[in-house]
Amino acid sequence: MKLESLHDLFVNELRDLYSAENQLVKALPKMAKAAGSAELRSGFEEHLEQTRHHVERLEQIFEQLEAKPKGKKCAAMEGLIEEGKELLSEDAEESVMDAGLIAAAQKVEHYEIASYGTVRTWAEQLGHHEAAELLRQTLDEEKATDEKLTHLAEQMINDQAASGSR
Repeated sequence: MKLESLHDLFVNELRDLYSAENQLVKALPKMAKAAGSAELRSGFEEHLEQTRHHVERLEQIFEQLEAKPKGKKCAAMEGLIEEGKELLSEDAEESVMDAGLIAAAQKVEHYEIASYGTVRTWAEQLGHHEAAELLRQTLDEEKATDEKLTHLAEQMINDQAASGSR
């Protein structure tokens, strides 16, 4: 696909996000299974359901744009998930693994926050107000997930990991 306009770039980035979210749908169950903390496991399971809704929202946007969602692989998400897989292969204490899982998840969230913020802005500039609203909803959820992960890390997981590693 030749990128001749902001609209072309917008659709291209939406395809990248569609790939990213679908990769995440496959990765989150593995992260949930590896989590030692019940709260962290529950958070991953909750985010899996949200991520499925993110995919549905993106499909709605593609329908509005009369564009196909497939055709691009998100290399960034692939790399972030690969890093997470490497962590899962480590022999780590439970709380240390949980701290690492939070770090891996926050890397994903920060990538998604940047990406959704960008495409939401482009949607507004292009006059795709319904798409912009759907993208804003997802962006807000990604930010909330990041805040939950930070809270969980600061209130419990990091302290447990630190006390186990002294």
